[in-house]
Amino acid sequence: MQAAEEGEFVGARLGAGLRAARFASQPSSEQFADDVEPKNVPAVFRGVAKGWDASCRWDPLHGGLDYLLGKVGPDVAVEAMMSNTAHVFYGDLRSHERVSVPFSTFIQSCKSYLRRVNAAGDSTKEQGILQEPACFWETCSSISENSEQIYLAQVSILNTENKDRCSLEVLKEDIQEPIILRGKSISSINFWMNRAHLRSSTHYDPRHNLLCVVAGCKKVTLWPPSASPFLYPMPVYGEASNHSSVSIEEPDYSSYTRARYMKEYSERVVLNSGDVLFIPEGWYHQVYSDDLTIAVNFWWKSRIMTQMLEHMDAYYLRRILSRLVDKEMNIMAQKNPFGHSKDSTSVQPMDKALTGFQLFNLQKDSLLQTLESSTLQALYELISLVHDSVEVVNQNDISEPTSQDTSSSQSNETKKTAAADDSSLLDKDPVTKIILPVEPLELRSMLLAMVHTFPRTLEALVLNMLGPVGAEILTRKFDEMDQQTTKEEQSEFYKIFYSVFEDQYAAMDALLNGKELFSFQVFQNVLEKYLRVHVDRPS
Repeated sequence: MQAAEEGEFVGARLGAGLRAARFASQPSSEQFADDVEPKNVPAVFRGVAKGWDASCRWDPLHGGLDYLLGKVGPDVAVEAMMSNTAHVFYGDLRSHERVSVPFSTFIQSCKSYLRRVNAAGDSTKEQGILQEPACFWETCSSISENSEQIYLAQVSILNTENKDRCSLEVLKEDIQEPIILRGKSISSINFWMNRAHLRSSTHYDPRHNLLCVVAGCKKVTLWPPSASPFLYPMPVYGEASNHSSVSIEEPDYSSYTRARYMKEYSERVVLNSGDVLFIPEGWYHQVYSDDLTIAVNFWWKSRIMTQMLEHMDAYYLRRILSRLVDKEMNIMAQKNPFGHSKDSTSVQPMDKALTGFQLFNLQKDSLLQTLESSTLQALYELISLVHDSVEVVNQNDISEPTSQDTSSSQSNETKKTAAADDSSLLDKDPVTKIILPVEPLELRSMLLAMVHTFPRTLEALVLNMLGPVGAEILTRKFDEMDQQTTKEEQSEFYKIFYSVFEDQYAAMDALLNGKELFSFQVFQNVLEKYLRVHVDRPS
């Protein structure tokens, strides 16, 4: 293993197991296949391409441009990217166009640029060297005046699916397949070259990628697939679905609120001439290339994708979505974004919470006296919440909201806040704010006290005020209670709890309907975060 290069960094929130491994020498193909590739984590191999003929023959600073011009010949045309966003190349087709350019024309423009840079270094700009040769514009009039926007990106040296596209096949003689790729079915080898420095937009590839820098330098920023929510990938149905929506130069944090944390989940590696980077499929990467940088990359299908049977796709889709939803629900349910604690001084005082309630003498109620002070405080807050809701209903002379009404309004609200932080659903549910911090057994005691002392309040709470989030949190608390009590105690608790309701099945339906709606709201969040897709709940 090797230490990081100068200019590299690791984000504070990127897990240790997701950080790029660094190798001073190239491992064997067996070591790569057994120890590196299956982890689906990037790896840097220093100096692997140093022994290639291309490493010395293609270097623009040492006659490489003339060599490439003679090797490829004057009549070969290649497809180049032309950006309308200066030196940044975005994947969206609206931000760039592909134009056919004679390879010789591009190389001549690089030679002109190199002369210009050298002339600037010698303080000879006044001599007119900054002007492009007329033949360049006459040969390719479709190229914009600012030719720094031209980029030879993904020009085929080898393409097993379409051999007719291999316009630079002759360059294959100068490169060697890295040892770590022996035995793999390479789908394509591509040539990448830029004249002036540039940046590519943040994106991921659907195949494993081995990026080999032949000349120049590339700085590659990496994000794991799990960082998708912070990168806002374009909608999965779009033509650039593997690209991030967030601008590199001027990110709009008001529209992409989570993007402000994207750097904390990233890592930047520096690749100099001869260095090689393994970028696993699905890993987002954004590449900054210095002037006159040349690279070659190898693409191949991962073992997972090779072994994935097409008739299983529907199952895998449902299974993966279910897994993401479960993960999202667990993250949200474990959060306590409210700062509620036993020592909290921001909660409502007990005497004010009970204003208007003269149903009993507190000092004489034995069940209430057994509760911890923080649990008693939570009970008073619930009572006050139901009481205030009843007062509002009476004042406006309208019927009490049903569980379905509450769910519907919360569902509509969720649509407006789909891009908010994970805690947004929790923040909007007042019942959840109260019961989430209460320990399971304390909540059990509190609910039994409500059955004994506030039966109608408990009934109104479950049937009329418990929203989707509250239903999910309450039933999760029930599960935690069950893990800490015997079967007999569980049976006794649920018998007493449901005895409050005139229609016990209505109470069960309220809880189940709430849980299902919460799951759908989380499902909406998952689709928005990972696929940038919004769906409405079926009626």
